[in-house]
Parts: sequence; structure tokens; C-alpha cells
Amino acid sequence: MNRTSTLSTTDWLITLIITAIPIVGFVMLFVWAFGSDTNENKANWAKATLIIYAISVVLAIIFFTIFGAAFLSQMDNYQ
Repeated sequence: MNRTSTLSTTDWLITLIITAIPIVGFVMLFVWAFGSDTNENKANWAKATLIIYAISVVLAIIFFTIFGAAFLSQMDNYQ
């Protein structure tokens, strides 16, 4: 397959099914994002997906830190 050719609907369907598999999908995102023979469209999509995952993890850490501290503070008030 040409690195710049358009991916078919079937190719995208298979891609999405693979990424839905818990650990395999995450590993495949790195393979597609940084692999040398991956279609450019799929590589860009994989890089964008990894960026979204990283932002989500950072926001989750911030959320749990803030609300966890607030919860622990309230627990101290009850003792």
C-alpha cells in the first residue's frame, strides 16, 4: 500500500476494531504513529489519538488530585 493512498472504509473499520482491544490497541497506536511504513493518514490519526490520551490522563490526575485533597480534608473534619 502506498504511504499516501486513501484508506478505505474497511481499513478504518479494522483500525478501529484493533484499537478497541485494550492493551493491543494502545501498543498499535505507537506502531502506527511512529512506524516507517504506515500510511500517513493513519500515522497522523494515531499521533492525534495519543495526544488526546495524554491530555485525558493529565486532566484525570488533576481532577483526582483536587477532589481527592478536598475529600481527605473533609474526612479530617469528621475526626
